Amino acid sequence: MAVRSVGVVSPQRMVFDEPLRLKSGGVLPRYELVYETYGELNAAKTNAVLVCHALSGSHHVAGYYEDDPKNIGWWDNFVGPGKPLDTRKFFVIGVNNLGGCYGSTGPKSIDPETGEPYGSRFPFVTVEDWVEAQARLADRLGISEFAAVIGGSLGGMQALSWALQYPERVRHVLAIATTPKLTAQNIAFNEVARQAILSDPDFHGGDYYRYGVVPKRGLMLARMIGHITYLSDDAMAEKFGRALKHGAFRYSYDVEFEIESYLRYQGEKFSRYFDANTYLLTTRALDYYDPAAEYGGDLAQAFARAQARFFVLSFSTDWRFSPARSREIVSALVHSEKPVSYLEIESKAGHDSFLLEHPHYHAAVRAYLNQVAV
Repeated sequence: MAVRSVGVVSPQRMVFDEPLRLKSGGVLPRYELVYETYGELNAAKTNAVLVCHALSGSHHVAGYYEDDPKNIGWWDNFVGPGKPLDTRKFFVIGVNNLGGCYGSTGPKSIDPETGEPYGSRFPFVTVEDWVEAQARLADRLGISEFAAVIGGSLGGMQALSWALQYPERVRHVLAIATTPKLTAQNIAFNEVARQAILSDPDFHGGDYYRYGVVPKRGLMLARMIGHITYLSDDAMAEKFGRALKHGAFRYSYDVEFEIESYLRYQGEKFSRYFDANTYLLTTRALDYYDPAAEYGGDLAQAFARAQARFFVLSFSTDWRFSPARSREIVSALVHSEKPVSYLEIESKAGHDSFLLEHPHYHAAVRAYLNQVAV
C-alpha cells in the first residue's frame, strides 16, 4: 500500500427528507447521499475541497477499505498526504451523485411509493441537480464555502456549475479535461452506448431488477464504446498495436487482436459492478449540460456571475474533450474578466490522462493548490 495513502476509509451516509425538485421536473421526496472525507476540517471550516466524480466514479476517491484493501479510491494518486491535493492542508469530500449505483439514491433504490426499485421511474438528473444536492450536503457539514471544487471530465462540468450556481460558495475551480458542452460527436457516442443498453433483451424497459437479470450485454458494449474514446490512438498503438491474441489469424469473429481482448475484458468487468440505468442517466446528464444555453449561447455571459478563480487543464491527446474545448472555457472567462490560469499537458494517454500520475500535471496542480489560502 502506498506510504502516502490516506489509509483506511469508511463511507458515510446522509439522509435528506427535504424534497429535491429536479431540473427535469421530477421530484425526489427523500434521498440519501453516500460520501467520504479525508483530512481534517479546520476550526474556521475554510479548508474544504469538493472532488466531483466522472461517469463511472464514486464517492470513493482515495484510500482503501479495511475489509477490501484492493478497493483503492479512483484518484488515490492525486489525493493524500504530500500529494497534489494534500490532505495535510485540505479537508477533502467525495460524494456519489444522485442516480448513481454506489449507495446514493438511484434507480436501484427502493421507491417509497411502490416498495420496489425505482428502475424506469427514477427521474432524469442533471449536473445542476448534482450540485444542488452537494450544496445541501455541505450545509449539513457546516461548510458555507469551499476552498476549491475540483473535477475531471464530467466532474469538471460539476466544478464549473458550482461557480455559476453558488458563486459565493467556491473560491477556486479546477476544471480538468472537461468541456462547457458536448459536441454532436460526443452526443453521438453516448447515443450509440445507450442504444446498446436499451436494445438488450434483458433491459425490460429499465425494470430488469424485478426479473433478477441485468442487461449485461448492452452494458458491456456501452463500456467498450466509451473506453475507446477515453484512450488516444497513440496510447492504443503503443500498448496493443496489431498484436495477435493467438499468434496467427483464426479467420473467425472471435478475438483475433489483443485490443479486442482488452476491450471485451474491460466491458465484461464493468458489466459486473455498474448499473445500466445509472449509465443511461449519467450520459444524458452529460448531453444536457450547457451553461450558456440560457444566455443565447454566450458562455462569457454565463460566467459573468462567477466569483471564483479558475485553473483549467487539458491534455494534448484528449480527443473526447480536446484542448480546444478547454480553451473555449478560458476564452469565455477572459472575456468576462475572470481570473483564470490555463495549462495544456503533453500526454500520450488521451482523455484518461487526468486519472494518471503524470509528473508535470501533478506538479502544476500542487503548485496551484499550494497558493490557495485556508
